[in-house]
Amino acid sequence: MNKKQFLMIGLLTVTCTCLKAQNDALPVYLDENQPIELRIKDALSRMTLEEKTRLSYAQGKFSSPGCPRLGIPELWMSDGPHGVRAEVNWNDWGYAGWTSDSCTAFPALTCLAASWNTELAGKYGKAIGEEARYREKDVLLGPGVNIYRTPLNGRNFEYMGEDPYLAAEMCVPYIQGVQSNKVAVCVKHYALNNQEVWRGHIDVQVSDRALREIYLPAFQAAVQRGHAWSIMGSYNKVRGVHATHNELLNNKILKGEWGFDGCVITDWGAAHDTYQAAMYGLDIEMGSYTNGLTSEAEFGYDDYYLGKNYLKMIKEGKIPMEVVNDKAARVLRLIFRTSMNSQKGFGSMNSEAHEQTAYEIASEGIVLLKNQSSKKKAALLPIVPEKYNRILVVGDNATRNLMLGGGSSELKVKRFVSPLEGLKKRLGNRIEYAQGYTAGRPIYGNAENIPQSVMDSLRNDAIEKAAKADLVIFIGGLNKNHYQDCEGGDRLSYGLPFGQDELIEGLVKANPNVVAVIVSGNAVEMPWNNQVPSIVQSWYLGSIGGDALADVMTGKVTPSGKLPFSYPVKLEDCPAHHFGQLSYPGDSIKEEYKEDILVGYRWYDTKKIAPLYPFGYGLSYTTFDYSKPAATSKTLTATDSLQISLKVRNSGTVIGKEIVQLYIGDEECTLLRPQKELKKFCKVELNPGEEKEITFSITPDDLKFFDDRQQKWTVEPGKFKAYIAASSADIRGTVQFEYK
Repeated sequence: MNKKQFLMIGLLTVTCTCLKAQNDALPVYLDENQPIELRIKDALSRMTLEEKTRLSYAQGKFSSPGCPRLGIPELWMSDGPHGVRAEVNWNDWGYAGWTSDSCTAFPALTCLAASWNTELAGKYGKAIGEEARYREKDVLLGPGVNIYRTPLNGRNFEYMGEDPYLAAEMCVPYIQGVQSNKVAVCVKHYALNNQEVWRGHIDVQVSDRALREIYLPAFQAAVQRGHAWSIMGSYNKVRGVHATHNELLNNKILKGEWGFDGCVITDWGAAHDTYQAAMYGLDIEMGSYTNGLTSEAEFGYDDYYLGKNYLKMIKEGKIPMEVVNDKAARVLRLIFRTSMNSQKGFGSMNSEAHEQTAYEIASEGIVLLKNQSSKKKAALLPIVPEKYNRILVVGDNATRNLMLGGGSSELKVKRFVSPLEGLKKRLGNRIEYAQGYTAGRPIYGNAENIPQSVMDSLRNDAIEKAAKADLVIFIGGLNKNHYQDCEGGDRLSYGLPFGQDELIEGLVKANPNVVAVIVSGNAVEMPWNNQVPSIVQSWYLGSIGGDALADVMTGKVTPSGKLPFSYPVKLEDCPAHHFGQLSYPGDSIKEEYKEDILVGYRWYDTKKIAPLYPFGYGLSYTTFDYSKPAATSKTLTATDSLQISLKVRNSGTVIGKEIVQLYIGDEECTLLRPQKELKKFCKVELNPGEEKEITFSITPDDLKFFDDRQQKWTVEPGKFKAYIAASSADIRGTVQFEYK
């Protein structure tokens, strides 16, 4: 039993003894055998107005209070979503300097999404939830499910790609896994937080269709299927009102239509008005007057919007008691589910099982983008050690600890296996290293300026060594410095920073046998794409990432990841950038999502713009043959379901996993619809020569669109087409059917 649990049990024992002596019965709110709603009602009946309102704002950087008089404990929160952040000081953003707060870093959520493996998503959630529980955290701030709208967004690495269906399917088991430990998720950032530039005030204008079809489905799945216990309100405005206390988002949709019974918690510093916070759905206010970054030097916690001003407005009759009681009830419900839940267990930290889970996610999320071969020359991957005497590894990311930087997702890890270390384990003394470029220190702020003479020297050294090597492995990309993949600032350009494009082109000229490994949470420009024979999209792979990357590159693991977002050839091809500055990043005040529902592959398909690498794309070391798909019927009605089946065969020589995707296109509609939309997928493992049958079930819900003329989801009678695909651009078979 840890100290906090011991003290809590002691406090509850004393409280129960005193109250039992008074009432000769255990208070209902303390009796976990009673229904939770009865416990909440009983607790509210015993609380003063001051105690109810005090539940709704912070008492420290990552803590909000309970009700000490009644023995109701506080809530403790921690940043996620890729690991449990190191302990932060009580009243400022400095690290506390603990020696017991190192964690397992799991791969970034883009990597999880790229695995397309819902079972792994559940294992991810369960493992990180165990680490949060061990650290005595009640709320883990994640997962992030905002849609990937532009490759410049600094926080895309924390999210699950451009498709709402994929994000929904991956976040639900993650949520269930975390909360099985009696740790609440706090799904973020609700909603439309699709950029970091001007994030605190940019006013997003978006159609009802795009809101419902693209930007809200993952949040809805998190609430209605994942049963998330808390949601984080985002910094930005939506239609003129800050999202964290937005009547449409919180009251009408989240708590009204979706029936959310948990807490809306601010992002740190995202509240701006007492009346709106009280009336429009905010339940717990964190980090106000700090913008999430500075200290509480000038303000006390009672100065928060839901502090003394909230209490004053209630006493003046400006805020009804039903609002106060609803807010307090939601916080109590969260406390009873987490910190006051005697079934919550003890958790575990940095276990072999957690490292194995991190490894599995990393190895299944890595995407092989290119692996060119010819009649005269075999593909460079997988690496056959015996073919090479000298292998040169080049790049700052080969050795860099990429758990540092990035903002609130920064992690202090117990163990870090770099890509260079992982490759050396498998390839031994064949490996030589040249840095090639430097990105400077991992800092949160302006990028460090590196003298050009230093960059020239590093580049020239790498190119000279490349000319003498048998194989060159470049490991670069982004690195969580500011203006790269980092909270608080978007990328400044689509191209790679630190002269990496020039370096890659120099390496290829010196030696045509180059494998480029791009470490990032975003697509990057690849002017050298046609020159480099093998390209790997690696993500921020966590503590054990070096081992996973090395195993994929050497063939111990066959790559099976597929892109969760499209790779545009140039930035102007991306829909958010096609319509000019007002569409992204806005005019500093307002922003219009002019691409509407045509986000990601929906845009490229419909506008017939070829991406560099399409959504759902990824190569393997083996090959997969698809049979012709067949449907159980040519028609579908409102009360029916329709099954589509096909067989997939591994026609190669090594075991592998294939992600079979099903898209549906509406052939006839009175409103614009994308050419096709992802509706189902299945990841299947096959031995060489093995064949398996896959069946997808289609219902009328899979055909629906949001009709903003009627303000409801609907499906029109007519012709539809189901596409069986290996990616959004690789259609293996189609089935036509009619909805009547």
